Amino acid sequence: MSITRETLAKMIDHTLLKTDATRAQVAALVEEAKELGTYSVCVSPSMLPLDVDLGEVLVATVVGFPSGNHTPQAKAFEAEEACRNGADEVDMVINIGLLKEGRADLVEEEIRAVRAATSGVLKVIIESAALTDDEIVAACRASEAAGADFVKTSTGFHPAGGASVHAVEIMQATVGGRLGIKASGGIRDWETATAMVAAGATRLGLSSSRAVLDGGVADGSY
Repeated sequence: MSITRETLAKMIDHTLLKTDATRAQVAALVEEAKELGTYSVCVSPSMLPLDVDLGEVLVATVVGFPSGNHTPQAKAFEAEEACRNGADEVDMVINIGLLKEGRADLVEEEIRAVRAATSGVLKVIIESAALTDDEIVAACRASEAAGADFVKTSTGFHPAGGASVHAVEIMQATVGGRLGIKASGGIRDWETATAMVAAGATRLGLSSSRAVLDGGVADGSY
């Protein structure tokens, strides 16, 4: 698809969620985000507050990450604390097991709990590669009903894989135009990133933003 480098950059949450990340690496991430012109940085909640010059870059963080197997109360506390510590956006992981048990109602309840605790934008990570098409639809509907702002494909940590064009298309067909759609996990080149946008993604989670924006292929994973 036809999109400028600057426009794509403004869709990126420049991400560092490695378990061994250091504060120095996070500071470098912020500087790179400012240079590249990305929308935000996404870091672990333990890194907040960020004691660096953010410029115009916003701050996103994750809760219930990466398994989603935390209680709704724990996720809500994480979200509330993260917002107090400067997070503009919260990306929460749903309890995938509940969804697979057919309890989308309980998934909706936990999203509502985090929504109530989040002062900014709430994105809901549904781990789409681990779901059937019908489960993706159910997760999107629960997210919308609970007041989320975005649905997001993946943590990037699940063995089933990350984002796919197919999943983004389903998400777009279900909530597109009402909720944002974030594609994340395994997006390492320009072609994949723009394919996600063409399918309906309005935000991208990338750890290799420079390589993607430069049209190259990055090593490693989200």
